[in-house]
Amino acid sequence: MKLGQLAQLVFIAIAALAVYGFVTVSREAETRRVCLPLCALRPSYAAQNRLAPDFELPDMTGKPQKLSDYRGKIVVLNFWTKTCKPCLEEMPAFAELARMLSKRDDVVVLTVSTDEGPEAVRDTLRAMLRVPEPPFPVLFDPESKVVTDTYGTKLFPETWIIDKKGVIRARFDGARNWASPLVLSLIDSFDRPATCDAEFQGGRPTGKGSVICGELGG
Repeated sequence: MKLGQLAQLVFIAIAALAVYGFVTVSREAETRRVCLPLCALRPSYAAQNRLAPDFELPDMTGKPQKLSDYRGKIVVLNFWTKTCKPCLEEMPAFAELARMLSKRDDVVVLTVSTDEGPEAVRDTLRAMLRVPEPPFPVLFDPESKVVTDTYGTKLFPETWIIDKKGVIRARFDGARNWASPLVLSLIDSFDRPATCDAEFQGGRPTGKGSVICGELGG
C-alpha cells in the first residue's frame, strides 16, 4: 500500500472516530437534558406502560367532562379535597402553572375534588386563589369512585401527568411547587422523541437512566 493511500485511510479512520465521539457525546447530553427534570423532581411513580383509566365527572357548571376529551393534550391531573391542608397550600402554584400554560393548547391542568360540589369549594378556592373562578377546570367525585376506586388514591394531594396518548408518565404523592421551571421542562420532555430511560417505583429510580438520577442525588 502506498504511503498516500495509507495516510488517506488513517485520515478517514480518525474522522470516523471523531464523528462517532461527537454523536455519542451529543446523545449523552440529550439524555441528560431529558432526564434532568424527572430525576430532580423524583416522582413516586414514572413509567410508560400504563394507560390512564378514562372517567366522566361534572365540572363547576354541572357539565360532564371526560378525561378522554383531553386526548391529544398533556394532562396535569390533581386529586384534592378542601379538608387537606397541603392540597390548599399547593393550589396557588397550580393556578400559576395554569396561567403559565394558558397560551398553549397542548397542555391542560385538570383538578378533581372529592368534595360535594361547586358550592362546597367555591369560597375556599376564592380565598386561596384570590380570583372569582379558578384558572383550571375543577371536577367533582364526592363518592371517590374515580379517585379511590379507579386510581387507588388514599392520601391527598396526588398529581398525575398523562401524555398526549393517554399514558400515565408520572405520579407525585404530596404537595409540590408546580410553578417551578422544572415542571415545565418535565412536561415538555414527555412530548419529545427522546425520552428518559428511567422509571420510578416508590420514589426510587430504576433503569439505565437511573445512573443520571444517582449523579444528581436522586
